Amino acid sequence: MPNHTDKLDFPASFTWGVATSAFQIEGAAAEDGKGPSIWDTFSHTPGKVIDGSNGDIACDHYHRYAEDVDLIASLNVNAYRFSVAWSRVQPAGHGAWNEQGFDFYSRLLDKLREKNITAHLTLYHWDLPQGLQDLGGWLNRDTAHHFAAYAAEVARRFGARVATIATHNEPWCSANLGYGNGQFAPGVADPVAALQVSHHLLLSHGLAMQAMRAVKAPAKLGIVLNQWTATPATDSAADRAAAALEYARSVQWFMDPIFKGRYPELALKAIDSTRLSIFENDFKDIQQPLDFLGVNYYFRAFVSTETPPRQPEAKLGLTDMGWEIYPQGMSELLLALHREYQLPPVYITENGMAEADQLVGGRIDDARRIDYVRSHLQAIAAAMAQGVDVRGYFYWSLLDNFEWNSGYAKRFGLVYVDYATQQRTLKDSALWYRSFIARQRAANNANNANKAVNASGAGE
Repeated sequence: MPNHTDKLDFPASFTWGVATSAFQIEGAAAEDGKGPSIWDTFSHTPGKVIDGSNGDIACDHYHRYAEDVDLIASLNVNAYRFSVAWSRVQPAGHGAWNEQGFDFYSRLLDKLREKNITAHLTLYHWDLPQGLQDLGGWLNRDTAHHFAAYAAEVARRFGARVATIATHNEPWCSANLGYGNGQFAPGVADPVAALQVSHHLLLSHGLAMQAMRAVKAPAKLGIVLNQWTATPATDSAADRAAAALEYARSVQWFMDPIFKGRYPELALKAIDSTRLSIFENDFKDIQQPLDFLGVNYYFRAFVSTETPPRQPEAKLGLTDMGWEIYPQGMSELLLALHREYQLPPVYITENGMAEADQLVGGRIDDARRIDYVRSHLQAIAAAMAQGVDVRGYFYWSLLDNFEWNSGYAKRFGLVYVDYATQQRTLKDSALWYRSFIARQRAANNANNANKAVNASGAGE
């Protein structure tokens, strides 16, 4: 393993974690009363997933959760972010609850507590129950109300056992990839539908926040948004205007309703907003106070109006997803959000890279991933030094897993998974992350000891 020297200094209270999502790791697609989700349907539709795979088994986490929590504990992290599969606890998305499904998450929470790992729960990571899709899915406004009822039930049962509950993970993806271009489930390609879905997702967030507060859930409540800066490829007026529009249609489209009670004017001007159905009190419902904001950052948007579009230099290379590695975009994004909005505490809820990892001699040498994580942590530290209140970092992902329409062809994990045997192997990046966190804690302990000595001497 490469010997890296790290000169980063995070506070002792900083949360170090790893993240997963239900459909990507659980498997057990039809066990113990679980109903089908839109991703079960989508992944079983020929041609939708690049390698022809599905999530029926995935990482078999449903059966191996105890082993996986032991893995998490071995990394020195103190937090785990996961999602609940809605159709596992409510098979149709409305109507009867499934106690066997709730029992699984209760056992998982028990195991996390046994290992002193704080749980961070996400209610929706893209796997809408197929029963609701059959009624119109997120295009049906009623789905927002079903989601609020689901949120209240999960919060009632688990709200005292988790540190945070996020309503949605990356609603931009649910709307634009699920409904805008059909790349993700449910596979609809209709940009107008995507706009309406984005509104219903935001409405469902606001209704869920109110529903969870009504049951007095002790957990901190928020939302997780995928975000990026938009860099004009040149200083031309056309590129600068296109970059501003990209930022408005992505970051501000979701942030402004939550923090300002409206959609960004620049984005509205670019669409036929008369086709967007918004009820009178919708923004009042959406604009609920957040206890935290989750930010997922992977890359910047590099915006070019040329044909063909100009590409970024990508001085640090590309990930296996073809995404530019641009760590300074993390600090640029956080500082931009800090300037524009009255932010609550922020967690970096996802950040990571896909690599074409190979197991050679029992080891996975992923030095580029180590460099990726370190450089992004440096960018977070830089933003914190300028006043951004970042409370924690969750690497995506704990395990190699089902990477949506890429199937099992892309590996983001700190832990290598042999899908044929389900054997887990810590990559070099996992060993580095474990050591890095240990060094952070040792440095904080030494600082506290020095402060105690100095305070004692001052009192003599």
